[in-house]
Amino acid sequence: MTAGNKWVYAFGAGYSEGEAGMRELLGGKGANLAEMATLGLPVPPGFTLTTQVCTAFYENKRQFPADLNEQVETALAKLEATAGKVLGDPANPLLVSVRSGGRASMPGMMDTVLNLGLNDETAAGLAELSGDRRFAYDSYRRFIQMYSDVVLGVDHAIFEDILDGFKDENDYSLDTDLSADDWEQIVSRYKTAAATALGRPFPTDPREQLWGAIGAVFMSWMTERAKTYRRLHDIPASWGTAVNVQAMVFGNMGETSATGVAFTRDPSTGDSGYYGEFLVNAQGEDVVAGIRTPQCLTEAMRERMGDHSPSMEAAMPESYAELSAAFDKLERHYRDMQDIEFTVERGRLWMLQTRTGKRTAKAALRIATDMAQEGLITEEEAVMRIDPSHLDQLLHPTLDPKAERDVLTTGLPASPGAATGRVVFDSDEAEERAKAGEKVILVRIETSPEDIHGMHAAEGIVTARGGMTSHAAVVARGMGRPCVSGAGQIKIDYAKKLFMVGRRTVHDGEMVTIDGSNGQVLYGEAKMIKPELTGEFAILMGWADKTRRMKVRANAETPQDCQTAVEFGAEGIGLCRTEHMFFDADRIAAVREMILSNDQDGRVTALDKILPMQRDDFAQIFRIMGELPCTIRLLDPPLHEFLPHTEEDVMDVATATGLPAEQLMARARDLAESNPMLGHRGCRLGITFPEIYEMQARAIFEAQIAVEKETGFQPLAEVMIPLVATVAELSILKARVAGVAQAVAEETGAKPKYLIGTMIELPRACLMSGEIAKDAEFFSFGTNDLTQTTFGLSRDDAGKFLGDYLEAGILEKDPFVTIDRDGVGDLVRIAVERGRATRPELKLGICGEHGGDPASIDFCEDVGLDYVSCSPYRVPIARLAAAQANLRRK
Repeated sequence: MTAGNKWVYAFGAGYSEGEAGMRELLGGKGANLAEMATLGLPVPPGFTLTTQVCTAFYENKRQFPADLNEQVETALAKLEATAGKVLGDPANPLLVSVRSGGRASMPGMMDTVLNLGLNDETAAGLAELSGDRRFAYDSYRRFIQMYSDVVLGVDHAIFEDILDGFKDENDYSLDTDLSADDWEQIVSRYKTAAATALGRPFPTDPREQLWGAIGAVFMSWMTERAKTYRRLHDIPASWGTAVNVQAMVFGNMGETSATGVAFTRDPSTGDSGYYGEFLVNAQGEDVVAGIRTPQCLTEAMRERMGDHSPSMEAAMPESYAELSAAFDKLERHYRDMQDIEFTVERGRLWMLQTRTGKRTAKAALRIATDMAQEGLITEEEAVMRIDPSHLDQLLHPTLDPKAERDVLTTGLPASPGAATGRVVFDSDEAEERAKAGEKVILVRIETSPEDIHGMHAAEGIVTARGGMTSHAAVVARGMGRPCVSGAGQIKIDYAKKLFMVGRRTVHDGEMVTIDGSNGQVLYGEAKMIKPELTGEFAILMGWADKTRRMKVRANAETPQDCQTAVEFGAEGIGLCRTEHMFFDADRIAAVREMILSNDQDGRVTALDKILPMQRDDFAQIFRIMGELPCTIRLLDPPLHEFLPHTEEDVMDVATATGLPAEQLMARARDLAESNPMLGHRGCRLGITFPEIYEMQARAIFEAQIAVEKETGFQPLAEVMIPLVATVAELSILKARVAGVAQAVAEETGAKPKYLIGTMIELPRACLMSGEIAKDAEFFSFGTNDLTQTTFGLSRDDAGKFLGDYLEAGILEKDPFVTIDRDGVGDLVRIAVERGRATRPELKLGICGEHGGDPASIDFCEDVGLDYVSCSPYRVPIARLAAAQANLRRK
């Protein structure tokens, strides 16, 4: 173990060995206690064991550093001198709390021990010293229960049963009904129960108690709940936790004592004014345990809540005035809303903790903009204060947090928001029922592009399979539809039109609610809260737009999506997936006719039927987007995806086309591929069937000319050739697209405004980007496929084992959610450098799902992309994340 380190930092009334900015070493709680002490606030004295102790503890088989004991004894002596009490002294006992304190707040995840130092002798001394036997033995029983649970592993329910039984014996209803003698009897029963469970007496040596508690708090860093919380909140295990040992102060010493929790502003709305609760004659855990109903902190809050109990402002005016001054001082010092714990001991105020308060997205916006307008922080600081991912709370409907929930199962929170509707298992039926005015939830084993109409018609989507970037997840986010994917407990029976979760069965037409923000599927209809984009939202987004460098576009192909994108501030379309247009009911027959044709003439005849439909699609998009650039990807998926798969579908197509069902099935078999993701798709279709891309190019250019004549503005089309691996592919197809543009210009007398580029989604394309840039006027990185082809993973199937990889630390993050900087990221860097070396003005963007992920957007700023593109409902998130990425580099 490392010798010579300073493992322990003391703090107390007006002094602190720690300094501002030592959060990584002292943890959040320790750093803030030290800072409050330095500010002259009334902080009970104590000391902090640093996060480095935690690291050393786990690196050395759960053994403490050799010199830690000496440093703890020195700090304890200073604490005793400051407090004027001694640990274990029966005549004047010091009691301490032992609490965790990581650098990132992990509420409720770590262990705490209060009232440490009590035994039979010190309890009697505390009773004598305080003049309140009831308080002393109430504190003693709390310590035995907490220490037994946290340190010794004795089930806390044993003690609760003893207390409940004693109340029943004596016809008591509340803990406050028990007298000092009663609590002394409870203490005796608790010690007996602990000894029985342990096979040895409850520890009475305060030094043994102290080291037991310190060890337990460090051990709690690696509990399953703590590991799960860290994984969900991206907190590295290597950070460790600090441990804070602090003199106890007591809010349960009669009617002049109290304890409470408060925020310097309302954490739900962001309104100015203190927000909090307190309890007279109580310890801190009583406020949050719900055993007693807390009282309001202020008169204004009491009146607003309709509470008849006196507020602290009225009941303890002197302590409240002192507390109010401390609130103002801390908020000005930290320049942010604070979450504060305090205790009043016989009229004397003590500050136990301050930390940056957690808040809703709505409150975060209000607080940030208010503080900037008050001059407390700058506009740029306000922009940095908002977590971009939290904006989801504002952009999608959410469930009322107060509503009851009948949870059927939980899957992945694939697309945020909430929706209620009747269960439907078929996309055609979903569309029909939605047209009839019914709200439906589409439930599928998994979705495919053929489900696009049903997904669009549904209020929300549930899939039994698939991950966060599965087809269902990606498309749902693009549509702004709530989605729960990968709900593996659901067993779907399409034939019987039902799904089962355990012993529960839900039939077609029954009402369910989904919460795409946390992945829950609920039975029945739950109460919703609609989003409200407040004035603060517009103000903050304006500040963000002033500070960001990258543009933000949207992935959109329907008028509705485009309109949503523009309303959310998109500066163009970064990806228009034309294959989604092919699945519309009024054109799928012509698409299938084209695929089933045996020669080019037959395909052209069928494509001529699709041309006016595609032209109208693009014209609608151009009208909405105005002069903003629109990147349109030519057909990408393999043709077999457009063909019928079930026997019933085949018969329907056979009837519509007049072709024999056997011929249709044979053609479907011919087009089927073992690995279609790596097969005959993208530009390979354009090489084999050039008439498809020529039809799409004509539709784009004719739509441009029509809209220009109609409106007077000139739309900018960026024609994207997908899945290019060689410069030759791009050269051939670029020439064909340019040829169509020339033909349209000659036919109409107007010149289309366009660029031709490619989607970079293959490792070879990244490596050959210097050559490809000779013909490409822009690169759009398709990082979904680039991640698949770099890792050799299928995004639809990887969810089966990626969780194990993340749990084991093989991968830090899901590479389909946040871009893999080391592998995929290096390929992007190579493509950027080589592409711009060939063509300095090369336009660069990203259009995969990573374009809406804040961490990935930060990477995009790092490599110098010109824009990111994401689903319409993530545009504000991307705008804010892009601003923050730029500010970090200033």
